[in-house]
Amino acid sequence: MRKTKPKKRILLPDPKYSDVLVTQFVNNLMLKGKKSIAYGIFYDAINMVGEKMKDSDKAPLDIWKKSLENITPQVEVKSRRVGGANFQVPTEVRPERKISLSMKNMVLYSRKRSGKSMAEKLCAEILAAYNEEGGAFKRKEDMHKMAEANKAFAHFRF
Repeated sequence: MRKTKPKKRILLPDPKYSDVLVTQFVNNLMLKGKKSIAYGIFYDAINMVGEKMKDSDKAPLDIWKKSLENITPQVEVKSRRVGGANFQVPTEVRPERKISLSMKNMVLYSRKRSGKSMAEKLCAEILAAYNEEGGAFKRKEDMHKMAEANKAFAHFRF
């Protein structure tokens, strides 16, 4: 690689919870640069989570963080060409990539859900991930199964 790596951008914490993780999630949720709309969707979804989980002693933001943790993959498979054959080589996921993958999966599977508004869909996906079910959790499980099935090729790691 000839070029130097670009500097890591520093994200500002969000206005309501003062959390950088929330800002990162909102950036993944945002479409066409409409950040204020994305914040509105996220805050509405968190409020809905709070209403639906009233009996829980956890704060809605903690429920969201736990659900993100539940859908965070530990290993993934990468294609590696060795001697004319392609192998799916299991590799560990970097910490920054883990967070990024879990957020992107949550947003992706929220969009695919059926529901009225995006806030409702996101709320449903957060609760599903918190209860270890739903599309994003299934995606993580599938990634882990793929890595387990291709464990024999782990020695091709680079």
